[in-house]
Amino acid sequence: MRVALYGGSFNPPHKVHALVAEWVVNSGVADAVWLVPVFRHAFEGLHGKLLAPFKDRVRWCEALAEDIATPVEVSAVESKLPTPSYSIDTLDHLAILHPNHRFRLVVGSDILEAVDGWKEWGRIQAEYTPIIVGRAGYSAPAGAPVFPNISSTEVRQRVVRGMPLDEWVTPAVQRLLEEDSPWAPSP
Repeated sequence: MRVALYGGSFNPPHKVHALVAEWVVNSGVADAVWLVPVFRHAFEGLHGKLLAPFKDRVRWCEALAEDIATPVEVSAVESKLPTPSYSIDTLDHLAILHPNHRFRLVVGSDILEAVDGWKEWGRIQAEYTPIIVGRAGYSAPAGAPVFPNISSTEVRQRVVRGMPLDEWVTPAVQRLLEEDSPWAPSP
């Protein structure tokens, strides 16, 4: 099976994450998408971004997967690997565990300028053929689909301000964020 590994902070996941996962399968680029929330980000603290607890981000990804009709699984594999999390280590680990699968890595065009700082980016390109998806406002390779520029940062800001989330996240993710969010304003 051809599996697209879609890693990220998912802090929280939003509708564009869902659109990308659906496109990957519906376009025939892969047979399934595995969402892999980062356990401990290699670049954590560089941009002042604090991650919600891992268990929450896994639960939000599971809720996102429930809301879309394409084959999407959620893997907590990075919680079992050494930290910080590096894409190449996760890919190698999964390739060993699942030798009958062919893995590719989903990468947003907004981070392409930073991949030189990634651990073994050249090997990721050679062995796990990245699937590049465009993000509005960023250059993307010819032929790459371009998705709206929505960020988890904006979703978190909306939660803090008590603003509606229905146009930003899927229904199940919205319910979880409204029930118990680390960013919810204190009463």
